[in-house]
Amino acid sequence: MSDCINFNEAPFLGQEFEYIKDAIDSKHISGGGKYTKLCNGILEDITGTKKALLTHSCTAALEMSALLLNIQQGDEIILPSYTFSSTANAFALRGANLVFIDVKNDTLNIDENLIEQAITKKTKAIISVHYAGVSCEMDSILDIASRHKIAVVEDAAQAVGSCYGEKPCGSIGDLGCYSFHETKNVSCGEGGALLINKELYIEQAEIILEKGTNRSKFFRGQVDKYTWVGLGSSYLPSDMLAAYLYPQLQNVEKINEHRAELWNNYHNNFEDFEKREIVKRPFIPASCKHNAHLYYLRFNSLEIRSKFIEFMKTKGIMCIFHYVPLHSSPAGKKYGKAASSMKNTDNASDTLTRLPLFYGMSEEVQNKIIDCTRNFLSNL
Repeated sequence: MSDCINFNEAPFLGQEFEYIKDAIDSKHISGGGKYTKLCNGILEDITGTKKALLTHSCTAALEMSALLLNIQQGDEIILPSYTFSSTANAFALRGANLVFIDVKNDTLNIDENLIEQAITKKTKAIISVHYAGVSCEMDSILDIASRHKIAVVEDAAQAVGSCYGEKPCGSIGDLGCYSFHETKNVSCGEGGALLINKELYIEQAEIILEKGTNRSKFFRGQVDKYTWVGLGSSYLPSDMLAAYLYPQLQNVEKINEHRAELWNNYHNNFEDFEKREIVKRPFIPASCKHNAHLYYLRFNSLEIRSKFIEFMKTKGIMCIFHYVPLHSSPAGKKYGKAASSMKNTDNASDTLTRLPLFYGMSEEVQNKIIDCTRNFLSNL
């Protein structure tokens, strides 16, 4: 066992080299090749979405969502503050005003009870971020969106393989966005996907993906030449990246099952400390099946959290905190506003710590993390 335990190690199954070589041998390594199409097909099969399009990042998928929804200057977008900057950037780039909502104290997902009061005539969309692979309360969010005739975009970057009831995350709203960054359950280093759950967006999404051209129609023989027909950008990944991703998508259940074993082992080992109110563990609603994307502990203060991270560092174990809230960031203040008290968001930002969790983590490595964590907690 290495002296240092990384916070994350990118998943690797062993078949990736074989498929990358095949992509190279095919003489097509740019986007839209054989493995891009195979990955799109797997995503459509496992989610039931009408159309899946591989992108070079989840950021790209979110930007495509903003284009598909025709977001304009002055439109308002409702989103949680406790999320990554990409969630906000995609819509701010289109000139939207960001309306930040607090998260729930249990799941750290957007508080659906605060959404309706933040809606105005300018509201165009609600962005539901499935934090830690745990679904938001989508029935309530969809009901609110339907009554106010606004769109729902799922930022499911962390939720590949997660479900809300029987519905895969990413397939529930109008549009869904996945990430295949190296920190995610399945990865190609940098990558993502857009799930299109409404037929009316498919043709326009293909145009946006292909730099604003009708190239997809050309390759299907629907037009005799292709040309620039609308706005778009270069959102396709290399087919070599898709080849790396392909075996992982084929084995997403296997990967998530292993991560679930690690997640449950953490959860069981810290139950006694939660009962003594020394830490809070993750909460999973009965309506959700999560993918064990990350495991965190929440301490009772920023001071204790900081001491824990430093203590683990002395043991050669890398633990990290997560987001600095968007509403209190310089760009968040410039492009958005808080629509409610941000008590839960601020508390999570100050007290949450993520423990190492990755596919292939050995029992020996996890036991060291657990023993060191229990040692620290016992001394509190």
